[in-house]
Amino acid sequence: MSIINCENRMFSAVQPSGMPTLGNYLGAIRNWVKSQEKFNCIFMLADLHTITVRQNPEEFRKNIIEAYALFLACGINTSKTPFFIQSHVSAHSELAWILDCYTQFGELSRMTQFKDKSKKYANDVNAGLFCYPVLMAGDILLYKSKYVPVGADQKQHVELTRDVAQRFNNIYGDTFILPEPFIPEVGARVMSLQEPTKKMSKSDANANGYIAILDSPDIIMKKFKRAVTDSEAKVEYKEGKDGVNNLMGIYSAITGKSLEEIESEFDGKGYGVFKTKVAEVVIEELRPIQEKFKDYINNIDYIKECYKKSDDIAREIADETVKEVKQKVGFVL
Repeated sequence: MSIINCENRMFSAVQPSGMPTLGNYLGAIRNWVKSQEKFNCIFMLADLHTITVRQNPEEFRKNIIEAYALFLACGINTSKTPFFIQSHVSAHSELAWILDCYTQFGELSRMTQFKDKSKKYANDVNAGLFCYPVLMAGDILLYKSKYVPVGADQKQHVELTRDVAQRFNNIYGDTFILPEPFIPEVGARVMSLQEPTKKMSKSDANANGYIAILDSPDIIMKKFKRAVTDSEAKVEYKEGKDGVNNLMGIYSAITGKSLEEIESEFDGKGYGVFKTKVAEVVIEELRPIQEKFKDYINNIDYIKECYKKSDDIAREIADETVKEVKQKVGFVL
């Protein structure tokens, strides 16, 4: 595996904080799988980030293993792409502390997600919640990554990473590559089926608003049939038809059909027919993933083999970066 060469390197991470949604799959996971053919990728399960919110230990361990198995089922190939567990590589915590000392308080206090999560978890606004963008910066910079696939709402984190890296480079000379946000266009933003002006989220209080990747075919069909549309009964993509636009975007992302082709396909047909068809293509898209997941989750030894092999590769790269950073800062090695 020619992973030590950082040319064209892409780094991405996901938290094991519950079952991913159809939105996560179409907006990120599927693009991870495609990226393996175009980029020199490193993927990470970001368990350290997850504990900014209190976790039940047994449930947390279960979520980590299930998330790992699910990404394998989606097509992550650890023979060509390391997919490691963050807490298994101590360099992440070590570099985060060093970079904390090169990040300004004002920079962190302006982070949108800190403001949002502080409101949501008002009883536990901990230092980790405040500083986790620095840990995220360390995640990226450890592997001298050129590209970081993010949603539009995560672009601010890459900008902070660039600022911190540039500040360090200005003091100590070229050390870090300044990463670029890689924002996929197709299927990057799937909205709630019940509130189509909001992004689909697994934390939605209304379970009918999201499709979990492991939802059964019956549940998927029911959720789509209950999806919010409008009173026009016309499959057409235009302003003011948020519910229909969302369903068309999902259908387009899976089938590859253009919006014009979708409008033509369902011309003169009601929303009932359209919703059923969208549900059917989603069910068929997720079916092989669900079947592979069952195989992987019943083979824990194989999962361990995959992440331990990936941990070793990540650790080799990350330790080398930390060594370089510590040397430039002035630590005795």
